[in-house]
Amino acid sequence: MSDPVVRARPLQPRAIDLAGLNEAQRRAVEAIDGPVLVLAGAGTGKTRVLTTRLAYILATGRAFPPEILAVTFTNKAAREMRERLEAMIGRAAEGVWLGTFHAIASRVLRRHAETIGLRPSFTILDPDDQLRLLKQILQAENINERQWPARLLLAQIQRWKDRGLGPEKVPAADAGHFARGRAISLYRQYQERLATVNAVDFGDLLLHNLALFTGNPDILAEYQRRFRYLLVDEYQDTNIAQYLWLRLLAQQRRNLCCVGDDDQSIYSWRGAEIGNILRFEKDFPGATIARLEQNYRSTPHILGAAGGMITHNRGRLGKTLWTRASSGDKVVVRPVWDAEDEARWVGDEIEALQRLGHALSEVAILVRAGSQTREFEERFITLALPYRVIGGPRFYERQEIRDALAYLRLINLPSDDLAFERVVNKPRRGIGSAAMQELHSLARDERLPLVEAARGMIASDRLRPAARNALAAFISALDGWRGQAERVPHTELVQIVLDESGYTAMWQADRSPDAAGRLENLKELVVAMAEFENLGGFLEHVGLVMDNAAEAGGDMVNLMTLHSAKGLEFDTVFLPGWEDGLFPNQRAMDDNGLSALEEERRLAYVGLTRARQRAFISFAANRRIHGQWQNTIRSRFVDELPLEHIEIVAELGLQPASGWDAGWAQAVEVPPDAWQPAAAPRRPLLLNSGPVPRRGEEVRKVGGFAVGDRVFHQKFGYGSITAVEDNKLAIHFDVAGDKKIMDAFVEHAA
Repeated sequence: MSDPVVRARPLQPRAIDLAGLNEAQRRAVEAIDGPVLVLAGAGTGKTRVLTTRLAYILATGRAFPPEILAVTFTNKAAREMRERLEAMIGRAAEGVWLGTFHAIASRVLRRHAETIGLRPSFTILDPDDQLRLLKQILQAENINERQWPARLLLAQIQRWKDRGLGPEKVPAADAGHFARGRAISLYRQYQERLATVNAVDFGDLLLHNLALFTGNPDILAEYQRRFRYLLVDEYQDTNIAQYLWLRLLAQQRRNLCCVGDDDQSIYSWRGAEIGNILRFEKDFPGATIARLEQNYRSTPHILGAAGGMITHNRGRLGKTLWTRASSGDKVVVRPVWDAEDEARWVGDEIEALQRLGHALSEVAILVRAGSQTREFEERFITLALPYRVIGGPRFYERQEIRDALAYLRLINLPSDDLAFERVVNKPRRGIGSAAMQELHSLARDERLPLVEAARGMIASDRLRPAARNALAAFISALDGWRGQAERVPHTELVQIVLDESGYTAMWQADRSPDAAGRLENLKELVVAMAEFENLGGFLEHVGLVMDNAAEAGGDMVNLMTLHSAKGLEFDTVFLPGWEDGLFPNQRAMDDNGLSALEEERRLAYVGLTRARQRAFISFAANRRIHGQWQNTIRSRFVDELPLEHIEIVAELGLQPASGWDAGWAQAVEVPPDAWQPAAAPRRPLLLNSGPVPRRGEEVRKVGGFAVGDRVFHQKFGYGSITAVEDNKLAIHFDVAGDKKIMDAFVEHAA
């Protein structure tokens, strides 16, 4: 190989201090030889163990720096590990192969590029270049890119690469419906085009490594000899390609140490395969399993609540976190009336903490869906409470919201040139840069707003027919929407605009991971608009919000999704929106069933274990979904929290008599006798569904049935109605459990 192993003098064993490790950590560090799986629970010091293990290998002379491979998922984690390692060994960690999967794979690939038909100077394409290349291929194949978006094809190709499948290995049955089954052929052309221009994408780095190793046993053998020890961080997040790559490298020496937590595997949507960590013992017989269970972050009540909930997952290896810390506060569980009430309560609690000297930067609000941040942002602005959105922009700064607002601004004020420029070709209408240059030229010459310049351009022959027709259609649509604005409610208008403009359809056709979230945000925009009497009032409010956001700085509350919170920790954590359908997420469960439910539960576990001192969980009785009020059911995860570790805090200072049902009944001002006795088995309770804009409305009967009625079904037997929605009944059967039944198939119990 081009870089021979440099023999450096090993450190003395005494240079590495193991005295500060607990017993389990020390065992994980000292179990050097053979395969090792370190199950590191949240807050148990996994980074310390991984780094100390690496230093210990060097200090004991078992390997020289170039004989160690340490793989992480992020550059930040790699930098942190290198810094800690160098602090431990007292010198630069030169020679250690320490980096992300992609960085290491790229390094290997550049050394052997010619073996697989590339030059060492190959380019790594970014997503924009990938899309541009795929669009060229679609155009050459006469495939309508509007009907079959390149972004959709790219997402499918990436999924295949995450599974380690080149075009020749993708089963014909996996071709799917893209371009009527032509996805595999297009994938092959994409790979050929990449090779022609001496380029790869990120998925190729691992894919080409796999081809290199499996097709060249001599090269694989060299790396197997080189790397005496392999260390892997966050093993639960590996995809199949990464798993295959690691297994190939570890086959000969079997000195593979993987550190991870099966209870924190939350990234299946981007290719992570939890089965990799669950089958470690099967893949590496005789492996040592080291469990890190002593937690240095959270209180016993937080750990007890999270631990009791996660035990409901079947797909886990099992561990029980504990701590020597004092008990601390119980996890507060708060039923609220609606999302506005929830935001008000959270704001009040944060202000109370702030008065006690609590830093806002040590407060986090973790939501399941990005659209949930809107109510909190509005409330915090009202309270003048500074906040930051981590992992994404504030609600009104998000791309899809800015686009929708630009349409509305243009309807409200036709001379808004910035809004015109933003949406005139979004979604694409064939109004390109050349057409816009002509339009700007005319607007400057005639001193006209762009929309009026466009009218003049349509009447002239300065544009090509296709661009002129597209511009005419856009102006005509604007005029139509402006006319409708005088007749229809502004909440209805925005939905008409988004649908007729093709903007909603654009995101519906997008198969990128964030497309669904963007659609949810657009629905949340409609909810936000409903709080204002007219379009002008809403747009004025948004302007004030944006001005306020620009002034924010310093000590701020953290707002983020649960996925963005992994790896972080805060003194105080709020977990709002724990309602079935929202969390666990119904769309995820519809797509992937039980495996999705278990991943949602792991996400709840991650959220709870971000808290050091106190955690608050809330769920609403009513939530406006897609502009319609709906009664909700508390999340099943709430029911899985051990009662000894939680405190149910009801509204109006009412203390629940006992158990969930009494507490929830008081919280929503429903007489306790309307619910099952507290001694009954704990199960989700549904309120009547349908529009519920006011508190105190009576439960309405539907088809002669009402919540609480006893009914009989020929197959499922006797049960009690827990919710009614039109002619659908949610029923808890005494033996069969929870079912949804049409009212025609049940009768009142005798």
